[in-house]
Amino acid sequence: MEQHHRGVTAPVPGEFVHRDDPADIIPTGWTRSGDDRYSVSARWPASHPFFSPATGGRHDPVLVAETMRQATMLVVHAGLGVPVDDQFVMWDLYYTADPEALALDGSAPDITADLSFPGHDGRASRVRNLRVDVVLSREGRPLSTGGGTIRCTSAPAYRRMRGERMAALGRPVPLIPPMAPHLVGREDARDVVLGPGDRPGRWQLRINTAHPTLFRRPNDHVPGMLLLEAARQAAMLETGSTDYLPVGMELSFSRYVELDTPCWIEAETVTAPGEPATTVRVTGHQDGDPVFLCTLASPSREPAVAGPCVRLAG
Repeated sequence: MEQHHRGVTAPVPGEFVHRDDPADIIPTGWTRSGDDRYSVSARWPASHPFFSPATGGRHDPVLVAETMRQATMLVVHAGLGVPVDDQFVMWDLYYTADPEALALDGSAPDITADLSFPGHDGRASRVRNLRVDVVLSREGRPLSTGGGTIRCTSAPAYRRMRGERMAALGRPVPLIPPMAPHLVGREDARDVVLGPGDRPGRWQLRINTAHPTLFRRPNDHVPGMLLLEAARQAAMLETGSTDYLPVGMELSFSRYVELDTPCWIEAETVTAPGEPATTVRVTGHQDGDPVFLCTLASPSREPAVAGPCVRLAG
């Protein structure tokens, strides 16, 4: 289609970013700027029932991850020609954001995402595994750098791979009691994704398949964004502070997190001596096996360190 080469103007079709509600669609258009380079225009919502402002008058840093995810999906589908019914999975995702650039200071909500795909020749033919680098900016000011690894699987191949697990698609999942919302920076209990665990520093993943943002459509496994939110909430519980602002994040998955058995979330503070951030490592286990690892970093509370991007240790 000609518009794939010249760019798409708003509104972006929901199927390109795997979102049904227009309020959840962040990209507004895209252009191709080189063989493996694309630019995506985006707009952060002025208000959103889930991506609400963080403490300290800043945008929710998880919007960085969601913008990266949606911008990548838009380019992969619209620019690289991957069918919209293919299964799209980011097996790892990372970003480092400038906390000051997240300030709710009256700046325009328009975001630019510049994407590149190292090693990809730009041909829209059976894309399977891709590395993507993403730089977000706001009014010309760098906001974050990050990237991830993408795997695209055709619908028939995915059904074969998942086998009987596809039977979980749309099946009700028992909803366990939540942690108190105020302990994880939430006002509504339906946004709490952790329930009480069996020992300190350990919680059970709370899966609400009716959540309008985290479960945008029936799924046969737990979405990655729900696991990122679980890591953020676990970091708040571990540090005892809802001021925890994850401006640095590294998330990797070792396998799909299933819907029908408990997933246990554990957190520990791993801040290195002299590090200008509070770093928390969060792990998920299911059926005794590791399923994901997420390391988050939040600026220290002292004003002297609230300038440059916080970088994760290691």
